[in-house]
Amino acid sequence: MTTRVAEGPWFDELEVGQVFDQAPAMTLAEGRAAAHQAILGDRLRLPLDDALARAVTGAPLAHPAYVWNVAIGQSTLATQHVKANLFYRDLALLRQPAIGDTLRTVTSVVGLRENSRREGRAPTGLAALHMRTEDQRGRAVLDFYRCAMLPLRGQAATGHADDLGAIGSGGSGGSGDVGGSVADWDLGPLRQAYGDPGAPQEGEVVVVHGGDVVTSAPELARLTLNIAAVHHDERAGGGRRLVYGGHTIGLALAQVARALPGLVTVLAWEGCNHTGPVYEGDTLRSRITVGAVRGGPVGRLVDLRVETAADDDRGVLDWRFTALF
Repeated sequence: MTTRVAEGPWFDELEVGQVFDQAPAMTLAEGRAAAHQAILGDRLRLPLDDALARAVTGAPLAHPAYVWNVAIGQSTLATQHVKANLFYRDLALLRQPAIGDTLRTVTSVVGLRENSRREGRAPTGLAALHMRTEDQRGRAVLDFYRCAMLPLRGQAATGHADDLGAIGSGGSGGSGDVGGSVADWDLGPLRQAYGDPGAPQEGEVVVVHGGDVVTSAPELARLTLNIAAVHHDERAGGGRRLVYGGHTIGLALAQVARALPGLVTVLAWEGCNHTGPVYEGDTLRSRITVGAVRGGPVGRLVDLRVETAADDDRGVLDWRFTALF
């Protein structure tokens, strides 16, 4: 009888051009959306109010964090051994999915760079991944990049030395028709229900009062199909489970929505850097800096930078995105 280990690839088993397309498709169901909301506590009006969402968008709206968390989870077929996720870049929501839509994500390896060896540390490398998510009708939903640090299975040098700096810079999320996914929305019913709280002012800095404790971290990873071992197994995390980065981003977005009630949805990310680890039980606090404010096909488009820190003022997130107000 033979025995094998069921596991994802190590860094030295990846190749540029390799494709991972066997993650289960996932329907954005009401119950799953409710579980996601219970963990992250989002306050975006449209995903919480199906009647209002139908009037504005034509269907019950899935929360954008629910959408990208599922897509990221589907991409972890390539990164089960991940030690850390360094960044996300150029994320574009090409479509705003409805509850009932089904998402499928294809992940491609687009760059590899082995890290410098350090005495006493297992060798690691950086894998740049491109993710493309479609719905059940083949319509593009998400397009984005991320960079994961993975250990090598063996000790032999791989020779991988790609320049990862330009990957995911200036593509679909950072430029182009940022407001295209909401061009057919009618914000009139939203204004009628809540008035117009307006967009924040360019250059304004908003400190969100109060923090949010990180709870149910493994549950969120399971809910979104994320199989990275460091989010489930404390041994893989070096003795302490690491919280999934989408959990940190989701809590930061909930804080932004609390502080800026005119926020309707997220359209694109310029980039998102995980500047420090997050662990279950940490309390996160955010500071928002408002960038450019401009007109869009509907409403106003606002560039935001969110810097999030844990209890001890340890920086954990630096996120730049464009939102609809």
